[in-house]
Amino acid sequence: MSNETDPGLGGGHNSRAMTEADLKHAYYQMVLIRRFEERSGQLYGMGLIGGFCHLYIGQEAVVVGIQMELKQGDKIITSYRDHGQMLAAGMDPRGVMAELTGREGGYSHGKGGSMHMFSSEKHFYGGHGIVGAQVSLGIGLAFANKYRGTDEVSVTYYGEGASNQGQVYESFNLAALHKLPCLFVLENNRYGMGTSVERASASKALWRNGEPWGIPGMYVDGMDVQAVRAAAAEAVAHCRAGKGPVLLEVDTYRYRGHSMSDPAKYRQRSEVDEIRKNQDPIDRVRRELLAMGVEENELKAMDEQVKAVVTDAAAFAQTSPEPDPSELWTDILVES
Repeated sequence: MSNETDPGLGGGHNSRAMTEADLKHAYYQMVLIRRFEERSGQLYGMGLIGGFCHLYIGQEAVVVGIQMELKQGDKIITSYRDHGQMLAAGMDPRGVMAELTGREGGYSHGKGGSMHMFSSEKHFYGGHGIVGAQVSLGIGLAFANKYRGTDEVSVTYYGEGASNQGQVYESFNLAALHKLPCLFVLENNRYGMGTSVERASASKALWRNGEPWGIPGMYVDGMDVQAVRAAAAEAVAHCRAGKGPVLLEVDTYRYRGHSMSDPAKYRQRSEVDEIRKNQDPIDRVRRELLAMGVEENELKAMDEQVKAVVTDAAAFAQTSPEPDPSELWTDILVES
């Protein structure tokens, strides 16, 4: 995986190294997402999570690196592979897990499940089940930011499987036309459901897909949290300065199938093992911290802290009551 950039950007997104404190923060956040998703998979297997459940395992560096460059008020919207974004945005693991299990204590009171929960407090505007639909909503959030005269940015995540949707290109046009502060994050995990991007997309350099509208793009190694953060810093600064949108293609990899119901027989197990062994984002940061002189015991303590948080979230989710039937009639219409 290499890094490239559009001439319209500075191209210096490899030069910003994280401090030890930054790396510790990134390590904790990525481990939290990884362990939370593993426990979610277990609860799904036990029948405690129904419907669809799309795990983020392997892609943790993407959202953690980008989130480190955001500030209070920046908006986030994504697809159905959304639990990682929720946790990185600061949403309570208890509330997220309770929503996954359809309980009253969940962020959408148990009515949204894996795909459809949000937090206005954390400016997380949901996971969305319609492929690519969130991109149009994301530029709406960016338009609201511009209309209000703020320097807040809308971060809109979507996958390579959605990258050739017509509504994505319509959104590019409007975002460029109005110079909206929207960071389009294309999480290229190489397989849209069960089809390789090599077979599905005539465009291979997806980071250049915004060129017809003059949208600058970057390609970055999504398994390296430092590279992602540096690219995000450059892209977010471009948006905040009123220069319009940026497209960031983040080359990443999911270790599990498309969803929990997908056995992922369309790829060789050796492919997954090779990437997990040599490019895992958490292992990479762990090695960097150890090289800085951080003690192994300190990292183990962080691991234990994460384990306790996830165990608590799972226990809360399983003991929280189911929603009262009266909830069927709430959150349908806006009172005016």
